[in-house]
Amino acid sequence: MPTKSYPLKIILAWGEAISGNDKIRNWLMQNGYEELGIFCFALRNKADARKWLMDNKHPELMALINAAEGNPSALLWLKNNQFILLHTMALAVDNDDDALRDLMQHGEKEWAGLAIKMRAVKNSIEWDNNDVHKISRE
Repeated sequence: MPTKSYPLKIILAWGEAISGNDKIRNWLMQNGYEELGIFCFALRNKADARKWLMDNKHPELMALINAAEGNPSALLWLKNNQFILLHTMALAVDNDDDALRDLMQHGEKEWAGLAIKMRAVKNSIEWDNNDVHKISRE
């Protein structure tokens, strides 16, 4: 779990924001959950959002993103700093179906749902980056 504990309705709202609901993302940012709204931008590779997470004492959220992108140091950091839930989520986001099953089997269905939504964003970005039709001809 992140350093801050979140009510279930906030976790569900975060999932909607991750999926692209700007209205809910903005609500989170204006109602005491700025880090969750900023996370949505950071997940989409916005450098200023990534910097904000680090500068505002949310390294675990940035490590989740980096680990989900396949960074082994970030994955190890999560484990070594006792962010076991985020460690498992990062694996699930990075297309590890066993990790996703582990979340579900341990009663973490809300976090598994978040991982699925993050996975969709991550895979979409990766697909776009590898699409030869979108690669610049320069």
